[in-house]
Amino acid sequence: MKLWKRETTLEQLNRSGEGCMVGHVGIEFTHIGDDFLEATMPVDPRTTQPFGLLHGGASVVLAESLGSMAGYLCTTGDQQVVGVEINANHLRPAFDGRVRGVCRALHAGRRNQVWQIEIFDKRDKLCCISRLTTAVIE
Repeated sequence: MKLWKRETTLEQLNRSGEGCMVGHVGIEFTHIGDDFLEATMPVDPRTTQPFGLLHGGASVVLAESLGSMAGYLCTTGDQQVVGVEINANHLRPAFDGRVRGVCRALHAGRRNQVWQIEIFDKRDKLCCISRLTTAVIE
């Protein structure tokens, strides 16, 4: 069953990231399924910490970007989605290439939503798991 209430394309999602944090760190939406959203982000000087590893904060930017966009796609009309809480468990480092985030709803209610975002390295190994709670506002 399709989760999304708004119609969009990958091109529209990627255009929405221009000129803000999403575009600055190179996040690119790559797949919209019936009940999931995927995006990638480079592991490069924009997203690494001084020791050359993917910065944990960059992983959180990818997770919140995915969850917030997925949340928005579950709303209608003038409704907006705002993040209320996010957490992340960093399981293994990523050194290069691109990481891939996969976002799925744990709960997509009328007033709040909970999203699980799994982030995989270039070898498809789970390197971070995050949970984002959002509020739906009129």
